Amino acid sequence: MGPLFFLSVLVLSTIIERSWFWLRFLLKEGQILNRIMDTADRNWDLVPKIAREYRNHPIGNYLYSPLRLTNPDPEVFHLALESAADDELALMRRGDKILEAVIALSPLLGLLGTVLGLIGSLSSIQISDLGTASTAGVTLGIGEALISTAVGLIVAIVSLVFYRIFQSLWFNQVRVFRKTGSELEVIYRQHWLKIGDNHSPISPDLEPSKTAEH
Repeated sequence: MGPLFFLSVLVLSTIIERSWFWLRFLLKEGQILNRIMDTADRNWDLVPKIAREYRNHPIGNYLYSPLRLTNPDPEVFHLALESAADDELALMRRGDKILEAVIALSPLLGLLGTVLGLIGSLSSIQISDLGTASTAGVTLGIGEALISTAVGLIVAIVSLVFYRIFQSLWFNQVRVFRKTGSELEVIYRQHWLKIGDNHSPISPDLEPSKTAEH
């Protein structure tokens, strides 16, 4: 029961921390995306300034990573987006390994506690005691030994439920990151082509015909 109590406290702290993270994340995500993408459609030059204001938010930091570069090649812009997405999505999975470990360990610890309890209870039984009142304590000991298995299963089930919830939220963010990154990349490619057209050399006019000699 001691290790199970420790795992239950660990799981509870992880669930609270992750729930608070996702709550704050989802409440601001829509507002940030709308403002940055609307600005990108209207005036690309203002996008880096707007995205810089939301660097503390994962989606804002993800979009700002390529925008901090000065007129990068579209391929460099794409690579910067991918690198930032990998970093932010990895940070979003913080705490998953703890939940995975608890899901695997807590039922085994509960079963181990039950087995040890049964060994301790049954070791005191003698054949001559069967059917007498002296076996009442053994029955009580067996019931107490089964408590550790129940606790282990409860901890594992709760951990699994929240683990699946956090996983579904994470997979949804993978889709959001890909969709938003693709839209921003398309807008930037259009902007980059306009910059290239503005800086392309103007073809010289045809040489004027020579004036007639006087």
